[in-house]
Amino acid sequence: MAEIVLENVTKSFGDLVALDNVSLCVADGSFVVLLGPTGAGKTTLLRMVSGLDKPDSGEVYIGGVPMKDLTPAQRNVAMVFQQYSLYPHLTVRQNLEFPLKSPLLNASRQEIERKVDAVSKVLQIAHKLDNKATDLSGGEMQRVSIGRALVRNPSVYLMDEPLSSLDAKLRSELRVELKNIQANSGATLLYVTHDQMEAMTMATHIGVLDQGKLVQFGSPREIYENPVSIYAASRLGQLRINILPADLFPDPPRGSKYIGMRPEHIAQGNGQESLVKRVEHLGDQTRLHLSLKNHDLVTVTDAHTTLRAGDVVKIQPQNPSYFDADGVRLVQES
Repeated sequence: MAEIVLENVTKSFGDLVALDNVSLCVADGSFVVLLGPTGAGKTTLLRMVSGLDKPDSGEVYIGGVPMKDLTPAQRNVAMVFQQYSLYPHLTVRQNLEFPLKSPLLNASRQEIERKVDAVSKVLQIAHKLDNKATDLSGGEMQRVSIGRALVRNPSVYLMDEPLSSLDAKLRSELRVELKNIQANSGATLLYVTHDQMEAMTMATHIGVLDQGKLVQFGSPREIYENPVSIYAASRLGQLRINILPADLFPDPPRGSKYIGMRPEHIAQGNGQESLVKRVEHLGDQTRLHLSLKNHDLVTVTDAHTTLRAGDVVKIQPQNPSYFDADGVRLVQES
């Protein structure tokens, strides 16, 4: 496997700056997720690494080798697209075998069969091996597409929202399988998604992109607990972080305009009075939808709470983050 390095990469499409002077290091053997909404630059960055597009300026390295003059085929990368990339006239087995029959790989028939069987079992498509690709459901087609990348042994894997077309149960199962495959093989994997759950559960590191800029890079826990901005903070968390005016609570730090509170970091019993607008019982926890001086927020509480809509609770922040008027996090002195 190999390290991926981008140095000051910029890419524009007409007046649109898709990547703006991005520098990034994807360590050998790491699972890096690029996170951000549509238009953030995630797929463009992936295409820079694959060679499908070329940067206007800057350089891409794989394994220490500059990629400037190398075609996608010469870069030895395997890419999975959001759209299916199958040969419709071939069976599932033939689609999975196809990458292994490249003269560059020189794989034996026995090795091809072993890899196809192993990958098809992991992706739960072993019973479909003799079906034509056109006989598959959308989710099955995407699993075959993922399998075509997994059967190879490239320098890096590049995946562009490969689970987006799958149902929730299979998506959850394949998150675990992809992470296990990556960890056991030591593969370098660069993965694009806008799904924060995928990012939190799969990544060793996350790169948060915003309008072509890399705004933060770190472990999922680091970005969750120490976001550099409101934007970065809002990218992670099954329940979004509550962003409220800082002066709703006593003694905000100088220069703070906003306070950020994760739902699990709001204590009850003391502090500011808030109206319970809605109660969601979810089995293992209960979510309270509150109104504090006409500002909405969400917190979590005991699964067996007796609170109901219309009740009043007192709340105060625990471990909050503070942000200035531009949404940049303030570093508080300890």
